[in-house]
Formats: sequence, C-alpha cells, structure tokens
Amino acid sequence: MDGKTNVIELKGIGEKTAAAFARLGVRDVDSLISMYPRYYLTYDDPLTVGELEIGQRASVEVRISSEVNIRYVKRMKIVTCLGKDETGTISFTWFNMPYLKKQIHRGRDYILTGTPVFKNGRLCMEHPEIFAPEDYEAKQQTLQPIYPLTAGLTNKQISKAVKQTEEYIRRIPEYLPSQIMEKYHPMEYGQAIWNIHFPKSKEALVQAKKRLIFDEFFVFISAMHMMSDGQEEKSSYRIAACREADDLIASLPYQLTGAQKRALEEMRRDLASGKVMNRLLQGDVGSGKTILAVILLLMCAKAGYQGVLMAPTEVLANQHYETFQELLDSYGIHTVLLTGSSTAKEKREIYEKIKTHQADIVIGTHALIQEKVEYDQLALVITDEQHRFGVRQRESLAKKGNRPHVMVMSATPIPRTLAIILYGDLDVSLVDEVPANRLPIKNCVVNTSYRPTAYRFMERQIQEGRQVYVICPMVEESETMEGENVVQYAQMLRGSLSPSICVGYLHGRMKAKEKQQIMDDFSDGKIDVLVSTTVIEVGVNVPNAAVMMVENAERFGLAQLHQLRGRVGRGEHQSYCIFMTGSKKKETLQRLEVLNQSNDGFYIANEDLKLRGPGDFFGVRQSGMMDFILADVYADADIMKQAADAVKLLEEEGFDFSTIKNSRLEKQISLAHNL
Repeated sequence: MDGKTNVIELKGIGEKTAAAFARLGVRDVDSLISMYPRYYLTYDDPLTVGELEIGQRASVEVRISSEVNIRYVKRMKIVTCLGKDETGTISFTWFNMPYLKKQIHRGRDYILTGTPVFKNGRLCMEHPEIFAPEDYEAKQQTLQPIYPLTAGLTNKQISKAVKQTEEYIRRIPEYLPSQIMEKYHPMEYGQAIWNIHFPKSKEALVQAKKRLIFDEFFVFISAMHMMSDGQEEKSSYRIAACREADDLIASLPYQLTGAQKRALEEMRRDLASGKVMNRLLQGDVGSGKTILAVILLLMCAKAGYQGVLMAPTEVLANQHYETFQELLDSYGIHTVLLTGSSTAKEKREIYEKIKTHQADIVIGTHALIQEKVEYDQLALVITDEQHRFGVRQRESLAKKGNRPHVMVMSATPIPRTLAIILYGDLDVSLVDEVPANRLPIKNCVVNTSYRPTAYRFMERQIQEGRQVYVICPMVEESETMEGENVVQYAQMLRGSLSPSICVGYLHGRMKAKEKQQIMDDFSDGKIDVLVSTTVIEVGVNVPNAAVMMVENAERFGLAQLHQLRGRVGRGEHQSYCIFMTGSKKKETLQRLEVLNQSNDGFYIANEDLKLRGPGDFFGVRQSGMMDFILADVYADADIMKQAADAVKLLEEEGFDFSTIKNSRLEKQISLAHNL
C-alpha cells in the first residue's frame, strides 16, 4: 500500500462505498488520511438527572428503577426502562436491541451516554450507550473521532478504512528539515497523522493538531515567500487613469466612501508605476469592494489590455457578470462569463473571444485557469474572496499572462499584523467604512420557542414587499449531528406560512444551473423566502432581502455568521437578523451575543478569539478561514508566528524549499518555487 492506492482496494470497500468516499473528495489513501475528523466525542464526568440539559449530549449515572420491557411496534422491537437518582427520573429507549433485557438489571447502577430529549411529558434518552461504572472510567480516557459524512457512508466505515492504513502512515518520512525539528521539537509527521485520527490521549491529540497546524502555515508561508521573491523588481503593464473611470464614479447613485477613495488611489498608483501590483483589498462585508474592481478593470480595458475576475462560486460569478454588464456596456466594454457549467459549444466560443481579444473582461470561476484558456495581453487579475482559493489557483491564473497585476479581495477580517504574515507577497489596502446609505442591521439571539413569532414577523415583512433568507447548517440528516434539514425545512415552512408566500430552497449539491435559476428567481422577487445552506455566504447581493433567520446558529463560527448576515442590509430598507439556537449553554449564548453587540467584522473576530481562548482542540473548528483544514488564523496565531519564523530561518540559511519530499505537500511547494 502507498499513498496512491485506490480506496476500493481496502477491505470492506466496494463500488458503492468508494463512490460515497469520492463524493467527499476521497479516492486514494493520501486523501483518506487527509480527511481529518470534524470533532471528537469525549466522555466527561457523569451528571445527575437534574443537571441534564435538553439537546446536549451528556452522561448520567442512575440506578435502574423498573423492569426492562420489550414492546413490538410493526416489525420493530422497542426496549424501555427507567433510571433514577436523588434528583429525578429518566426514561431510556433502544430500538431492535432485545438482548439488552438480559444485560440491564433492575436495582443496579449504570452510566448512560446520549442526548436528553423531552418526549410525551417525560425526560428521556433514545439509544444511549450503556456502561458499568468501572467500564466508563476506562472510556473516559478515549476520544472517538467523528468524520464528515455523506449518504451511504457511516462513521464506522471511515474509521475502519483509516485503521487499515496504519502501516503506511507509520512509514511516512519526516519532511521538515532537521534544524526546524531540533528548534521547535514538534511531534513527528507520521505520528501526528495517526494521532489526529486515533489519539491515544487528549495531550497526544493536542500535540498532533499543533504539528499539523504548523505544517499548514509552514507550507502556505513558504509558498508565499517564494512567490514574492523579486516581485517588486518585475516590470508590468502601465495602466493609467482614464476619463471613463471618472465618468463611471460620477454616475454612481452614491458617493464613494473615504476608505474606498483611499484604496482606489493606492491601486491607481500601483497600476501606473510600471511595476507588478500585488495587493490585498480587505474590507468588511458590504464595504463596497466590488465597485473598486469594476473601476480597475474598466481602466485596464480602456488601456487596451485584458482583465479577469475569478469568483469562488458560479452564483457569485453570474452576479458579478450581470453587474459588470450593467455598469460597463455603455463604455463599449465587452465582458464574457466562463464557468464550469458553460456548455462545450459556449466554452469554444468564449475561448475564441478571449484568445482574439474580442473579450475585454473575463469573469468566471476556476474554469478561468484551464489549459484551453488563452489570453491576449492579460494585464490585471482579480480574485474575489481569496480565502476560498489556494495559493495554486491564484498563481495559475497569474501565469496566464506576462507578469500581470494582481489584486485579491477578501472580506475575512484579518488584523494587519497577521495579514502581513499570511500575505507576505501582498501590500494591504483596507476599506474600513460602510457606505453612508446603509442602515445598521438589527440583530437578536433567541431560542426555538421564538420560532412562531419569527414566522409572523417574516410574513409581515413579506407583506411590505421584502424578502427573507432562512439558513440551515446541513442538507440532509447525518449519523452524528442534528440540524435543520434544508429540503424538509422548506416543506415545513410552506405549511407554516401563508399559501400566497413562495418558498424556495438552495444547497451545494444542486446542479449549477439549478442554483442559478433559484438565485435568479429570488433576485427577481419570484421567491419570497429562500431556505439555504451557506452556499449564499459569499457575496450574493439581493438588496430587497431584509430578513435573515439562522437556524442552529450555535453550529456556525462567529466569522461565518457575520459573513451570512452580510447578505441582508444591502438595500435602503431596515434589515434584521435572527439567530436561533437550541442550546442553553451559557458559553454558547455568550458567544452569539457578540453578534448582537456589533456589525463590525474585526470586532467580532477578536471577541470570538477571546471567548474561544487558544483554540477548541476537541470540538468543531471554526468554518473556512483561508485555505486551511485545521489552522485558524486567530486561535493559532502563535503557531503561525512560529511557522513564519521557521521559514525566515531557512531562507537566511539559503535552504532550497523544492527539496522537501512529501507526497501530500511538495506539490504546493514546488509549484510556488517554479513561478
């Protein structure tokens, strides 16, 4: 077995299971062991019945106070019994496990682990794990990995598959240079991979995660530094200010903010200098970054060159395309759209237009970097929401031209000190003002009992002509997490709201054309309520959408909730965001309350860090910062600084990064080295 061995060759994996793995991006052993657990089940000290919280997984120590009964419902055998302590009574239920009648004995003490619910007027646990007290004590030393799942794949199947790779993992050589190992003493690479999947202790998991987080930062920063070598010396296209750009600014129905004007002036200077521009345009959601991209690409086109804008999703690429056409058609600028779902015929026609410079501006997704796309004098490359793209995509796009100018737009609120490390090859422009015509969003954090009130509020807003987003954290039910299901939720909502209200839904597994049709219908006002996953998180702009309700808000990181919230408050009407949570945990409510206090992304990110401390090593990590799997630029800032210092040390010693030999990491390093 090696890293390229197909997963279908592992014991217990047939064609159907392999297809399910493929849906998660897992096709070979290397991609299998790179799919880290989402979180780990731990076995904490047991609670009393009175201390249990509805919906919060916990263990409870009780004495069985009734006989174990079996009743038959259709073909199902339902096992029930009662447990009791000095604080109360709880009911337990298991399905199709009749053998438990001989294993559980009235009058004996047990510890049961599960999620308490309130059913038929009684506190109960369905299908809990059951332990003798002495066995539970041993269980408390373990951590059970919980993986991302898809239809046709269970947590047990993934765990079993990873266990078969142990011999290969143990053979993976250490790739970090010896001087780095001696200076920082990290856990060895293969040992870290094994312990991320099957930690022998909490401390082993902490050390494994620290090592792999270090790796992510080390590779990323190394690539950034190698890309930036000599960049400031490279000449590029001179793009001067033009009358059309000034006319466009004057024709806008609003004034540019001071921050927009400042950032625009910085970028104009770069473009006119004759040296390559490498700039990060950082601004909070709704701060007006897109219009700056429009102005720069207009200047580029009027100078006789081509420019491109790459977006992370087809929905956002389509939206940008419509915006550019609306603003630039009158200036004689020809804009084309290229995405993965374009037909073969459409692609051929677009390729020809790009190659022959019939297209001045090209907007699209990662399809823009395919081999068949040939540009004519590509002078300006803009990537939107950089944290959705890896280093490789951005640089692959830049390589399509002869040292084009590069601008990266991001709404991820990274403090300047961290941005300098992460974007070593980029100058930073900050857009830290929101347009004056934007009303601050009104927020509230509520529990699920507020749901009927929220629905009535949504109906009133729709009657006034507004539209509504409802965000759910998952598409379909998984083995290990509860959550509002998008498709079922939309069906339920249709029954709860007035029949005249049109409810649509959107999720990541829909085909691109389906997604676009739904977004078009929502933009055109044909859909009143859009139930969606986080597919609408980035950049989607429907000014008439004035209400957002986020179900299971506790499942999201604060930064992601802030990004989601940025989809409302984009028009002239007062907007509202309702964060609904089923959790009663004090820490959860305290964390969500931060969103009540501010609409400022930098403030929210910093408060989130304070509340989370140095990273939650055992729970669900924050969603999608940059291009990292485990690393979090806030919680792991100290490890990031360490990785930056390590890269600097190696550079000072003249180390050749292309000599790093690791099948899963060397591709990124060598690509950056050869740019």
